[in-house]
Amino acid sequence: MIGIMSRLPAHPLAGQSVGYARVSSVSQNLDGQTDALAAAGCAKVFADTASGKLTERPELALCLGYLRAGDTLVVWRLDRLGRSLRHLVETVNALAERGVAFRSLHEGIDTTTSTGRLIFHIFAALAEFERELIAERSAIGRQAARARGREGGRPAKLSPEQVKLARARYEGKDVSVSEIARAFGVGRGTIYRALEQPAS
Repeated sequence: MIGIMSRLPAHPLAGQSVGYARVSSVSQNLDGQTDALAAAGCAKVFADTASGKLTERPELALCLGYLRAGDTLVVWRLDRLGRSLRHLVETVNALAERGVAFRSLHEGIDTTTSTGRLIFHIFAALAEFERELIAERSAIGRQAARARGREGGRPAKLSPEQVKLARARYEGKDVSVSEIARAFGVGRGTIYRALEQPAS
């Protein structure tokens, strides 16, 4: 049965193809995906209507819980399953550890074949490479910031000169904190935090 399921359905003998489909909004139609999955031999199809960036996809959770060793998870396209390359690789690897294979119809990937497994090993290597690049860039950015006397984190909303001016106006008691905040285009909390800093 296609659509939202209130509970995990009973599983027949292992070895079946199970489909998963997803669209990102209610205005999009699932029929193209579900038809392709049915034509590919999927006895059951789980379907979500949710953004790929959302962590909560109830039908995917049901689908993953339904799968048994010997089954094959089938999707119409890779991006229907994974929010990112890393997430896709992690999901498929977790399935492989449970003895569940994976197929993507659009890309022609099938991990029951040696070619399909090779392609996924390449994806896993690319995901690791991407992760290392991000970590390396972050480390270089932090090192460059330290070399310029800056620490990591969110940039300050007020410069040291603005903090001094805000302190002088506040201690002069001629304007309110709200007026100081409006003058600098920041919130009152920013002004209060600036005033709590030791005077230089």
